Amino acid sequence: MADTATPNVIRRADYAPPAFLIDTVALEFDLVPERTVVRNTMRVRRNPDASRAANLELMGEQLEFVGAALDGAPFANAHAHEHGLTLDNVPDNFELTLTSLCNPAENTTLSGLYVSGGNFFTQCEAEGFRRITYFLDRPDVMATFTVTLRANKADYPVLLSNGNLLEEGDLPDGRHFARWEDPFRKPSYLFALVAGKLVALEERVKSGSGKEKLLQVWVEPHDLDKTRHAMDSLINSIRWDEARFGLELDLDRFMIVAVSDFNMGAMENKGLNIFNTKYVLANPETATDTDFANIEAVVGHEYFHNWTGNRVTCRDWFQLSLKEGLTVFRDQEFSADMAGGATDEAARATKRIEDVRVLRQMQFAEDAGPMAHPVRPESYVEINNFYTMTVYEKGSEVVRMYQTLFGRDGFRKGMDLYFKRHDGQAVTCDDFRHALADANGRDLAQFERWYSQAGTPRVSVRTRYDTAQQRYSMTLAQGYGEAAPAARETQKGPLLIPFAIGLIGKDGADLPLQLEGEAQAGKATTRVLEFTQTEQTFTFVNVAQEPLPSLLRNFSAPVIVEYDYSADQLAFLLAHDGDPFNRWEAGQRLATRELLTLAGRAATGVPLQLEDSVVAAFARVLTDESLSPSFRELALMLPSEAYLAEQMAESNPAAVHAARQFVRKRLANALRKDWLAVYEKHRTPGAYEATPEASGHRALKNLALSYLAELDDPAEAIRLASAQYDAANNMTDRSAALSALLNASAANGGSVQAQQALDDFYRRFEKEPLVIDKWFALQATQRGSAQRPVIEIVRKLMAHPAFNLKNPNRARSLIFSFCAANPSQFHAEDGSGYAFWADQVIALDAINPQVAARLARSLELWRRFTPTLRDGMRAALEKVASQVKSRDVREIVEKALA
Repeated sequence: MADTATPNVIRRADYAPPAFLIDTVALEFDLVPERTVVRNTMRVRRNPDASRAANLELMGEQLEFVGAALDGAPFANAHAHEHGLTLDNVPDNFELTLTSLCNPAENTTLSGLYVSGGNFFTQCEAEGFRRITYFLDRPDVMATFTVTLRANKADYPVLLSNGNLLEEGDLPDGRHFARWEDPFRKPSYLFALVAGKLVALEERVKSGSGKEKLLQVWVEPHDLDKTRHAMDSLINSIRWDEARFGLELDLDRFMIVAVSDFNMGAMENKGLNIFNTKYVLANPETATDTDFANIEAVVGHEYFHNWTGNRVTCRDWFQLSLKEGLTVFRDQEFSADMAGGATDEAARATKRIEDVRVLRQMQFAEDAGPMAHPVRPESYVEINNFYTMTVYEKGSEVVRMYQTLFGRDGFRKGMDLYFKRHDGQAVTCDDFRHALADANGRDLAQFERWYSQAGTPRVSVRTRYDTAQQRYSMTLAQGYGEAAPAARETQKGPLLIPFAIGLIGKDGADLPLQLEGEAQAGKATTRVLEFTQTEQTFTFVNVAQEPLPSLLRNFSAPVIVEYDYSADQLAFLLAHDGDPFNRWEAGQRLATRELLTLAGRAATGVPLQLEDSVVAAFARVLTDESLSPSFRELALMLPSEAYLAEQMAESNPAAVHAARQFVRKRLANALRKDWLAVYEKHRTPGAYEATPEASGHRALKNLALSYLAELDDPAEAIRLASAQYDAANNMTDRSAALSALLNASAANGGSVQAQQALDDFYRRFEKEPLVIDKWFALQATQRGSAQRPVIEIVRKLMAHPAFNLKNPNRARSLIFSFCAANPSQFHAEDGSGYAFWADQVIALDAINPQVAARLARSLELWRRFTPTLRDGMRAALEKVASQVKSRDVREIVEKALA
């Protein structure tokens, strides 16, 4: 399963068009788990825009070559080797037929054609198609595909592939066949097939132009009752894309298939999306509110790829954000519109806050480490390692900046021009930028730097108020601070930063905004400043009183803002800022400042103390019924331990944990009556509803329960959590109650109630794999104590009959949850967490290098920790580097150690 070849660095600057093109592909599969025969007939021609090559070089991995025919005659000049097939002295235009064998039953990498649960599935992005047949497996080679599947009918009654079903029927010896045709040209990474014992939820809908479309969600029979939400999400996605972007479903049918063994969340194969079961299956008893929201977002994301990724695709893998960043932006906008439409800014802000929290915690950390890279990378060793937060989440923020600059209408004009120019093509990020620029009559040459510069920009702000002249000046300066070396190499000049601001008066109301040189103030009280220089001053006139600035409203650019607010100013913004995002941001800044101060004290053994003013600021939010429950839940959630540790000059997870737990206990005890009142007020009796409003009530109620679990005397919290667990009619409340029981009992070395609930949870759901994933994750992320370290619990769970290292979801639920989401326990000073990490990375590398590489990234920021932890992490990295064989993991650990 491992690739031991010397890693070759692939560089964007070396891109060359393919020497040959493939116009049509006819694939025939005789599906047998241990010996699948693939017959591949291609129409091949020389590329007139490329350098002439005598030989045709096709990619291929883990294939057994059987034979080749050229224009119907046997072709002897075909030579199979470790990385593919070389065909010598081919003509300019010809039909090539290749026959090969593969072994899906032994394919634990889950890349290419593999067997899961007795069914066949494929995963071809980025380079999995070469594990199915010999091919020009690169995204700029686009062809139309016809696919014939043959298999034993009793074992594989359902045969699916891309596009439209042309024909199906029975064959001798108990076999049957199905023939599919995809009328749209596509690269090989969008190919898919599925064969097995599956059933479907079906709906027929009419597109905007009146054409009938068949929608299907295919699952194993016992999961059919969990498909309604995925189907509704698909229908909503289709309607939204028609309304928002004028993009219609272009096939007669659209299929989603769920599989439990899957490396990613889902895959947008043309017309046949293959999903991890985690992002399809949901009912109230088995899925949380977060699961329901994630399913809606991921179904939307993969459907939106039908245009932004499939109809227009990437020229090469360096352009990955062309499809992924753009489509993440589209799914974020879809989810925001589902929550609040185009006008409910408070509801939309909740979604925005959730997205920015992920960006800051994960992408900003990536920007600060050895894997830092631009949104459009310049080089890679293994492309699977570049499905990153930078490509996806920062890429989405880059796309959002176009909309911030041009507005919704201007952005739609740019999208329309993009499709008019490039439908059916494989293009670049520059092509997208040019379409947006041309549609809006703008020069966006400077904006290109967002694609080519790595690191998180920092914007420092200085302000000055002239009372006599009633002028308020704001000076912005941009740079990167102490950027990671990998990022510094790419930084060439200032960015075009859309910097949204407001000015707030002493009464808490937004002030009118009139820039120097303008005849009068505009109606809008938020202004997007186009900040293009290293330092730039903007002066507002007719400002009747000294304002308080509200900076980077709605997080208008992925930057870090440096402005020296006082604690009182942050508390004022938390109470009054008219921008919902910045109201939340003020609370987070206030909490982060206090927590980092306390962490510094905890590191040196100084007693901890929290100012009453901070408690009062949280109390105001907690008791403010004018704020939505979902907003209050986000505002009252403290910054994560991982995020806080990254803000320290020298990361100290134990000190951060001590500080954060101190603040949680202080807020719990000081506001005990308020937490209890909120808990009672926001119960949601009756049947479960997966609406944003009901989800918000549950979120705030369960946050209150989590704080009550921090009380000095946890008896009341244990009583409430036990009662909630027993009475729960949905997974959101049941899992939140179990989490509260685990944490309430942590200080006492465990409790009878917590163990009873854990045992009951397993008994109830042992036949529901996704719920058992939650059972593993809850235990891996529990607080633990010196008497009961979580590493011991995790090691014991590794031997549990339900644990299976080969299943990515199960590995993530236990191993990843412990290593990435329980920092204070993982970063134990005795190095036990690092030793465990090294063992698991090595074990996974031999089975599934993609999953192993994801886990390997847990230690990439090792140089930023305290000396004792640094030494332990370096030793673990060196152990992994000496034993792993895959390109995937070697690239990660070698960059970390370099």
